[in-house]
Amino acid sequence: MDLPTALAARDATVCVVGAGGKKSTLFALADRLDRAVVTASVRIPIFDDRVAGVYVTSDPVAAIEEAGDDDWPLGLVPERERSDRYLGYDTATVSEIADAAPGATLVKSDGARLREFKAPGDHEPQIPAAADVVVLIASAHVVGEPLTEGLVHRPEEVAAIAGREIGSEIRPADIATVLASPAGGLKGVPSDATPIPVVNKVDDAADRAAARAIAEEVLTRANVPRVLLTRLTADDPIVEVVE
Repeated sequence: MDLPTALAARDATVCVVGAGGKKSTLFALADRLDRAVVTASVRIPIFDDRVAGVYVTSDPVAAIEEAGDDDWPLGLVPERERSDRYLGYDTATVSEIADAAPGATLVKSDGARLREFKAPGDHEPQIPAAADVVVLIASAHVVGEPLTEGLVHRPEEVAAIAGREIGSEIRPADIATVLASPAGGLKGVPSDATPIPVVNKVDDAADRAAARAIAEEVLTRANVPRVLLTRLTADDPIVEVVE
């Protein structure tokens, strides 16, 4: 199974949330899909080198209509906030982009401040109503690490969802609990969208064992079709599909 098939991404609106591989997911899909749009409903680091071109525009639908054959995958953002990042569109505009796009629309829908695991804040995620698939990301590298700000964005919220103490060792069950929670990975997922968890950074046998434990626990807790174990920066990014 290839990545676009595993994530049901062809001709779909795919929103990516969580931590430990959101941007890697977006770009891995964009590289493997025909005429994809990459955009965001939140801030996104500069990504001009990962797509054919980025259009900074208040009229993204017009940019799609005017794009030539060499402009894909196409990046769309409303404004450059500072030297290292763009702003994102509001969710209604992202839905308009999805309606106009000739192929998949790939959307960064929350932030994680470069951490490996997270729980959403009050204002997150920013998922448009047009979403067909919501990819829920976590990194296998946090297993065995302390539940602190070093690797976890909003550790207090993670602790509350998982029923753990700040500073305690993160277990596969803790990650699965957060990914499968309506207050965690499933927060804001439209009722008609398909959530697909991804455990990324599966770099060795220990990571794979931890990731499989996460996947099996998620499947018992949430109505998801599969869990992907990935190394998203690899040429063949899927390590295993757990169903």
